[in-house]
Amino acid sequence: MGNLLENRTRCLIVHPGFSDNGFFNYSDVARFVGAKYSATPLGALTVAALFPQHWEFRLVDENVRSLADADLVWADIVLTGGMLTQQKRVLNTIQRGHHHGKAVVVGGPDPTSQPEIYSQADFLVLGEGEVTIPLLIEDIGKGVQSGVYRSDLRADMGEAVIPRFDLVRFADYMRVGIQFSRGCPYNCEFCDIIERFGRTPRTKSAAHMVAELQALYDLGYRGHVDLVDDNLIGDKSKTIEMLQAIGDWSRRHHYPFYFSTEASINLAKEDELLQLMQESDFRYVFVGIESAEEEVLVEAHKVQNRRVSAVDAVRTLASYGMIVNGGFVLGFDSETEHTAKHMVDLIQQTGICSALVSTLTALPNTQLSRRLASEGRLFGGGAMATADGEADVDQTTGGLNFATARPRTAILRDQVNIFRQIYDPVQYYDRILNTATHLVPNRRYRPGFTQSLKLAIGFLRVSATAGLNLRTGPLYWKTLLQVLFKNPRALEAVVSMAALYVHYAKQSAFVIRTLENKIAEIERCGDESYTESIIARFFLGKIGPQAA
Repeated sequence: MGNLLENRTRCLIVHPGFSDNGFFNYSDVARFVGAKYSATPLGALTVAALFPQHWEFRLVDENVRSLADADLVWADIVLTGGMLTQQKRVLNTIQRGHHHGKAVVVGGPDPTSQPEIYSQADFLVLGEGEVTIPLLIEDIGKGVQSGVYRSDLRADMGEAVIPRFDLVRFADYMRVGIQFSRGCPYNCEFCDIIERFGRTPRTKSAAHMVAELQALYDLGYRGHVDLVDDNLIGDKSKTIEMLQAIGDWSRRHHYPFYFSTEASINLAKEDELLQLMQESDFRYVFVGIESAEEEVLVEAHKVQNRRVSAVDAVRTLASYGMIVNGGFVLGFDSETEHTAKHMVDLIQQTGICSALVSTLTALPNTQLSRRLASEGRLFGGGAMATADGEADVDQTTGGLNFATARPRTAILRDQVNIFRQIYDPVQYYDRILNTATHLVPNRRYRPGFTQSLKLAIGFLRVSATAGLNLRTGPLYWKTLLQVLFKNPRALEAVVSMAALYVHYAKQSAFVIRTLENKIAEIERCGDESYTESIIARFFLGKIGPQAA
């Protein structure tokens, strides 16, 4: 490789694409406003800031454009990595990099959880990059050609770098991500975040968060900023300090951004936090609701959800101008034949339009995977090798990598029925109206001329797509008129949720088709043979009481 540290090394960072049929792949929605994808690749931008800054960087986000051979020819070294759902494309990048004679560095959540799958990489950088990338850089300076770098230490977020936002073209994306904290104080059994980042949240300073916003501002970005924290309110006192700081900064800069985030449902009980979020123009929050049933929440150790009514929480957040997007999970042992109905009823009552309904996955190195392994129910000891599978793994059609308590076909049929109902256009538009009726927008961000023009064109495109569609047209115009008279300030939200339905209609059809094929295969070959076949296709090892 030569001495990469002394030279102006050309470093290619490849952010692997997600499945075209994934729940969060909002490419169709992005095109309404002239963008190509939903969110910038924050992890890749952060990694770029951790390597020597005299290097020359090129970022290829495969969600925006394809990785070309010319990119690999240009590079001296290739960096890539990602999550389980990106595993196939990470391995493909390793192969292509080697074909062109390039050293490939791999890191990220999935390689950290199951590094054996990525053994082809020249360098494996596991855990938090702030800790292990310096170890790699030191070895590169010594001429080392390969290695595995891991550490049990956790990054000091007080020494965080500012991501290399300059490596992306903002017009390609609907929003830009930044991060405030890592870790979560709760103890959900299925969660791998607390295993990787710990239960004591670590935060950046308020001053650093302001510096990241200033960096975006100086680069000319305006619009949607997403705080990608796993739980924004893990450390409430630090969150208050941060919100006060970005609120003051936003006022001085005439509110160039509006925000979204992810938080536990007990956010609805924190009036001071909600007021600060309202003042900074937070418009969306993703909440892991998981289930409508008390027994399931107990089983999952989801104690925070047992203390708050989901319906009341969603209404409270709406009163502060925030739309709730929700995560729901099927496949817990304590579920019954009534679980699907309870879940549909809850989704309709809350009015949550963006409802991610996935099946339970025992991710590697979680409490759930360890328990299932000890019970002899975990497939392949939890190591999920998806690269030889016939279909991409995504958030909705993967999962159930263990012997289930209820018949597998019953769970899958429940999921099919839930998708058929909640993404039926009548039910979906009922939820739009529900949300818009309770929403109290507090818009601080005002788009400039160019952005206003994009939004106007987007409105026309959504109206043409949803409003002229035989199934959704009458619902779209009726809902617009109802909200115009009941709560006109929520019209923008109505159009946004109608735009999302264009994606969800297509994605739910994919989910239903995929799950029905799975059900037919199980019924054709029997549950035992099907289990053996999916272990062979997707997992390492065999079913049994192996250590996770």
